[in-house]
Amino acid sequence: MNDSIPATRVDGRLAERVAIVVGAGKTPGETTGNGQAVAIVFARAGAAVMLVDRDGTRADETRGMIADEGGTAIVHAADVTRDEDCEQLAAACVERFGRIDILHNNVGVGSLGGPVELPREQWQWTMDTNLTSMFLACKYVLPHMERQGRGVIINISSLAAIRHTPYPMLAYHTSKAAVNAFTKAVALQYAPRGVRVNCIMPGLIDTPMAMRGLSSGLGVSMDELRRRRDASVPMGHMGSAWDVAYTALFLASDEARYITGVCLPVDGGLALR
Repeated sequence: MNDSIPATRVDGRLAERVAIVVGAGKTPGETTGNGQAVAIVFARAGAAVMLVDRDGTRADETRGMIADEGGTAIVHAADVTRDEDCEQLAAACVERFGRIDILHNNVGVGSLGGPVELPREQWQWTMDTNLTSMFLACKYVLPHMERQGRGVIINISSLAAIRHTPYPMLAYHTSKAAVNAFTKAVALQYAPRGVRVNCIMPGLIDTPMAMRGLSSGLGVSMDELRRRRDASVPMGHMGSAWDVAYTALFLASDEARYITGVCLPVDGGLALR
Protein backbone atom coordinates (compact mmCIF):
# COMPACT_ATOMS: atom_id res chain seq x y z
CA MET A 1 0.00 0.00 0.00
CA ASN A 2 1.46 3.35 -1.05
CA ASP A 3 1.05 5.77 1.84
CA SER A 4 3.10 8.61 0.43
CA ILE A 5 1.55 12.04 0.91
CA PRO A 6 -0.52 12.90 -2.19
CA ALA A 7 0.57 15.87 -4.27
CA THR A 8 -0.53 19.23 -2.91
CA ARG A 9 -4.00 20.20 -4.09
CA VAL A 10 -5.40 23.52 -3.00
CA ASP A 11 -8.99 23.96 -4.17
CA GLY A 12 -10.21 26.55 -1.66
CA ARG A 13 -13.17 24.49 -0.47
CA LEU A 14 -12.42 25.46 3.13
CA ALA A 15 -11.09 28.96 2.48
CA GLU A 16 -11.64 31.31 5.44
CA ARG A 17 -12.79 28.40 7.61
CA VAL A 18 -11.31 27.51 10.98
CA ALA A 19 -10.98 23.84 11.89
CA ILE A 20 -10.08 22.07 15.12
CA VAL A 21 -8.59 18.64 14.46
CA VAL A 22 -8.37 16.55 17.63
CA GLY A 23 -5.69 13.88 17.46
CA ALA A 24 -3.67 15.69 14.77
CA GLY A 25 -0.22 14.64 15.93
CA LYS A 26 2.22 12.46 14.04
CA THR A 27 1.91 8.83 15.15
CA PRO A 28 5.23 6.96 15.05
CA GLY A 29 5.27 4.41 12.24
CA GLU A 30 5.72 3.89 8.52
CA THR A 31 2.28 5.15 7.53
CA THR A 32 0.22 8.27 8.24
CA GLY A 33 -2.42 8.46 10.97
CA ASN A 34 -5.97 9.63 10.25
CA GLY A 35 -5.76 12.82 12.30
CA GLN A 36 -2.57 14.05 10.73
CA ALA A 37 -3.87 13.34 7.21
CA VAL A 38 -7.12 15.22 7.90
CA ALA A 39 -5.25 18.23 9.27
CA ILE A 40 -3.00 18.39 6.19
CA VAL A 41 -5.91 18.05 3.75
CA PHE A 42 -7.99 20.68 5.57
CA ALA A 43 -5.05 23.10 5.46
CA ARG A 44 -4.51 22.43 1.77
CA ALA A 45 -8.17 23.26 1.17
CA GLY A 46 -7.63 26.67 2.75
CA ALA A 47 -8.62 26.20 6.40
CA ALA A 48 -6.71 27.57 9.36
CA VAL A 49 -6.23 24.51 11.57
CA MET A 50 -5.82 24.14 15.32
CA LEU A 51 -3.87 20.92 15.84
CA VAL A 52 -4.92 19.33 19.13
CA ASP A 53 -2.97 16.46 20.61
CA ARG A 54 -2.05 15.30 24.08
CA ASP A 55 1.58 15.37 22.93
CA GLY A 56 2.33 18.85 21.62
CA THR A 57 5.61 17.76 20.03
CA ARG A 58 3.78 15.29 17.78
CA ALA A 59 1.31 17.98 16.75
CA ASP A 60 4.22 20.30 16.02
CA GLU A 61 5.49 17.84 13.42
CA THR A 62 2.16 18.17 11.62
CA ARG A 63 2.31 21.95 11.97
CA GLY A 64 5.72 21.96 10.34
CA MET A 65 4.47 19.95 7.38
CA ILE A 66 1.54 22.34 6.90
CA ALA A 67 3.78 25.40 7.24
CA ASP A 68 6.18 24.00 4.63
CA GLU A 69 3.28 24.00 2.17
CA GLY A 70 2.28 27.55 3.05
CA GLY A 71 -0.71 26.60 5.21
CA THR A 72 -1.84 28.00 8.54
CA ALA A 73 -1.82 25.86 11.67
CA ILE A 74 -1.25 26.25 15.40
CA VAL A 75 -0.63 23.63 18.08
CA HIS A 76 -2.71 23.22 21.23
CA ALA A 77 -1.75 20.48 23.68
CA ALA A 78 -4.77 19.00 25.46
CA ASP A 79 -6.15 15.82 26.99
CA VAL A 80 -9.66 15.74 25.55
CA THR A 81 -10.90 13.35 28.23
CA ARG A 82 -10.67 16.33 30.64
CA ASP A 83 -13.43 18.96 30.89
CA GLU A 84 -11.09 21.87 31.51
CA ASP A 85 -8.84 20.98 28.58
CA CYS A 86 -11.78 20.92 26.15
CA GLU A 87 -13.12 24.20 27.48
CA GLN A 88 -9.69 25.79 27.09
CA LEU A 89 -9.10 24.53 23.54
CA ALA A 90 -12.43 25.95 22.34
CA ALA A 91 -11.71 29.29 23.99
CA ALA A 92 -8.16 29.37 22.61
CA CYS A 93 -9.36 28.72 19.06
CA VAL A 94 -11.90 31.54 19.23
CA GLU A 95 -9.34 33.89 20.79
CA ARG A 96 -6.81 33.15 18.03
CA PHE A 97 -9.08 32.91 14.98
CA GLY A 98 -12.38 34.46 16.06
CA ARG A 99 -14.56 31.45 15.25
CA ILE A 100 -14.82 27.64 14.97
CA ASP A 101 -16.28 26.30 11.72
CA ILE A 102 -15.23 22.65 11.87
CA LEU A 103 -14.60 20.22 14.72
CA HIS A 104 -13.02 16.93 13.72
CA ASN A 105 -13.02 14.39 16.58
CA ASN A 106 -10.42 11.77 15.78
CA VAL A 107 -8.87 10.33 18.96
CA GLY A 108 -9.51 6.66 19.65
CA VAL A 109 -8.00 3.51 21.11
CA GLY A 110 -8.61 -0.20 20.70
CA SER A 111 -8.95 -2.84 23.40
CA LEU A 112 -8.79 -6.59 22.91
CA GLY A 113 -10.93 -8.71 25.21
CA GLY A 114 -14.46 -9.73 26.12
CA PRO A 115 -16.50 -9.06 29.27
CA VAL A 116 -14.68 -11.58 31.47
CA GLU A 117 -11.05 -10.98 30.53
CA LEU A 118 -11.18 -7.22 29.96
CA PRO A 119 -10.14 -5.24 33.07
CA ARG A 120 -12.66 -2.63 34.18
CA GLU A 121 -9.97 0.06 34.03
CA GLN A 122 -9.33 -0.70 30.35
CA TRP A 123 -13.07 -0.65 29.61
CA GLN A 124 -13.33 2.80 31.20
CA TRP A 125 -10.21 4.08 29.45
CA THR A 126 -11.62 3.01 26.09
CA MET A 127 -14.98 4.66 26.77
CA ASP A 128 -13.37 7.87 28.00
CA THR A 129 -11.05 8.10 25.00
CA ASN A 130 -13.42 7.03 22.23
CA LEU A 131 -16.71 8.54 23.44
CA THR A 132 -16.40 10.94 26.37
CA SER A 133 -13.75 12.94 24.51
CA MET A 134 -16.26 13.65 21.73
CA PHE A 135 -18.96 14.60 24.23
CA LEU A 136 -16.63 17.07 25.95
CA ALA A 137 -15.29 18.60 22.74
CA CYS A 138 -18.84 19.10 21.45
CA LYS A 139 -19.97 20.45 24.82
CA TYR A 140 -17.59 23.40 24.59
CA VAL A 141 -17.45 23.93 20.81
CA LEU A 142 -21.18 23.79 20.02
CA PRO A 143 -22.10 27.05 21.81
CA HIS A 144 -19.67 28.92 19.54
CA MET A 145 -21.09 27.26 16.42
CA GLU A 146 -24.64 28.00 17.54
CA ARG A 147 -23.80 31.69 17.97
CA GLN A 148 -22.35 31.72 14.46
CA GLY A 149 -25.43 30.00 13.06
CA ARG A 150 -23.35 27.36 11.30
CA GLY A 151 -20.75 24.68 11.90
CA VAL A 152 -19.67 21.16 11.01
CA ILE A 153 -18.73 18.32 13.35
CA ILE A 154 -17.16 15.11 12.07
CA ASN A 155 -16.68 12.17 14.42
CA ILE A 156 -14.45 9.22 13.61
CA SER A 157 -16.30 6.02 14.40
CA SER A 158 -15.43 2.59 12.97
CA LEU A 159 -16.94 -0.16 10.88
CA ALA A 160 -16.77 -2.08 14.17
CA ALA A 161 -19.80 -0.04 15.23
CA ILE A 162 -21.96 -2.15 12.89
CA ARG A 163 -19.87 -5.22 12.04
CA HIS A 164 -18.14 -7.65 14.36
CA THR A 165 -14.40 -8.26 14.13
CA PRO A 166 -13.01 -11.81 14.12
CA TYR A 167 -11.56 -11.31 17.62
CA PRO A 168 -13.16 -10.00 20.82
CA MET A 169 -12.99 -6.21 21.16
CA LEU A 170 -16.00 -5.57 23.37
CA ALA A 171 -15.11 -2.09 24.64
CA TYR A 172 -14.09 -0.90 21.18
CA HIS A 173 -17.27 -2.20 19.53
CA THR A 174 -19.47 -0.73 22.23
CA SER A 175 -17.78 2.68 22.23
CA LYS A 176 -17.94 3.01 18.45
CA ALA A 177 -21.60 1.99 18.31
CA ALA A 178 -22.18 4.72 20.90
CA VAL A 179 -20.33 7.22 18.70
CA ASN A 180 -22.83 6.51 15.92
CA ALA A 181 -25.78 7.04 18.27
CA PHE A 182 -24.17 10.17 19.71
CA THR A 183 -23.64 11.57 16.22
CA LYS A 184 -27.25 11.06 15.18
CA ALA A 185 -28.65 12.51 18.40
CA VAL A 186 -26.54 15.67 18.21
CA ALA A 187 -27.25 16.02 14.48
CA LEU A 188 -30.99 15.98 15.06
CA GLN A 189 -30.84 18.44 17.94
CA TYR A 190 -28.64 20.94 16.12
CA ALA A 191 -29.99 20.67 12.57
CA PRO A 192 -32.34 23.67 13.08
CA ARG A 193 -29.39 25.68 14.42
CA GLY A 194 -27.23 25.38 11.31
CA VAL A 195 -24.81 22.76 12.64
CA ARG A 196 -24.24 19.55 10.69
CA VAL A 197 -22.93 16.45 12.48
CA ASN A 198 -21.75 13.31 10.70
CA CYS A 199 -19.40 10.44 11.35
CA ILE A 200 -17.02 8.36 9.29
CA MET A 201 -16.75 4.62 9.83
CA PRO A 202 -13.31 3.56 8.56
CA GLY A 203 -12.89 -0.10 7.76
CA LEU A 204 -9.44 -1.65 7.65
CA ILE A 205 -7.07 1.29 7.37
CA ASP A 206 -3.30 0.96 7.35
CA THR A 207 -2.45 3.36 10.18
CA PRO A 208 0.37 3.03 12.71
CA MET A 209 -1.95 2.80 15.73
CA ALA A 210 -4.15 0.08 14.26
CA MET A 211 -1.35 -2.02 12.88
CA ARG A 212 1.00 -1.77 15.86
CA GLY A 213 -1.72 -2.47 18.42
CA LEU A 214 -3.21 -5.46 16.61
CA SER A 215 0.17 -6.93 15.70
CA SER A 216 1.18 -6.89 19.35
CA GLY A 217 -2.18 -8.05 20.69
CA LEU A 218 -2.54 -10.93 18.24
CA GLY A 219 1.11 -11.95 18.32
CA VAL A 220 1.64 -11.79 14.55
CA SER A 221 4.15 -9.87 12.46
CA MET A 222 3.18 -6.61 10.77
CA ASP A 223 3.70 -8.22 7.37
CA GLU A 224 1.40 -11.13 8.21
CA LEU A 225 -1.22 -8.84 9.69
CA ARG A 226 -1.10 -6.64 6.59
CA ARG A 227 -1.51 -9.71 4.35
CA ARG A 228 -4.54 -10.92 6.32
CA ARG A 229 -6.21 -7.53 6.37
CA ASP A 230 -5.63 -6.88 2.67
CA ALA A 231 -7.08 -10.28 1.80
CA SER A 232 -10.28 -9.69 3.80
CA VAL A 233 -11.27 -6.53 1.91
CA PRO A 234 -13.38 -6.97 -1.27
CA MET A 235 -11.24 -4.39 -3.09
CA GLY A 236 -8.15 -6.45 -2.19
CA HIS A 237 -6.31 -3.98 0.00
CA MET A 238 -6.65 -1.82 3.09
CA GLY A 239 -7.32 1.88 2.82
CA SER A 240 -4.99 4.65 3.91
CA ALA A 241 -5.49 7.66 6.15
CA TRP A 242 -5.80 9.79 3.02
CA ASP A 243 -9.01 7.95 2.10
CA VAL A 244 -10.45 9.01 5.44
CA ALA A 245 -9.09 12.55 5.07
CA TYR A 246 -10.68 13.23 1.68
CA THR A 247 -13.99 11.89 2.98
CA ALA A 248 -13.74 14.31 5.89
CA LEU A 249 -12.97 17.14 3.46
CA PHE A 250 -16.19 16.44 1.57
CA LEU A 251 -18.26 16.31 4.75
CA ALA A 252 -16.68 19.54 6.01
CA SER A 253 -17.31 21.39 2.76
CA ASP A 254 -20.42 23.13 1.46
CA GLU A 255 -20.75 20.31 -1.07
CA ALA A 256 -22.21 18.32 1.84
CA ARG A 257 -24.44 21.16 3.04
CA TYR A 258 -27.58 18.97 3.00
CA ILE A 259 -26.01 15.99 4.75
CA THR A 260 -26.31 15.50 8.50
CA GLY A 261 -26.71 12.54 10.84
CA VAL A 262 -24.92 10.18 8.43
CA CYS A 263 -22.56 7.35 9.46
CA LEU A 264 -20.52 6.83 6.32
CA PRO A 265 -18.45 3.66 5.74
CA VAL A 266 -15.03 4.10 4.15
CA ASP A 267 -14.14 0.45 3.87
CA GLY A 268 -13.48 -0.89 0.37
CA GLY A 269 -16.75 -2.80 0.49
CA LEU A 270 -16.03 -4.68 3.73
CA ALA A 271 -19.47 -3.93 5.21
CA LEU A 272 -21.02 -5.87 2.31
CA ARG A 273 -19.53 -9.12 3.53
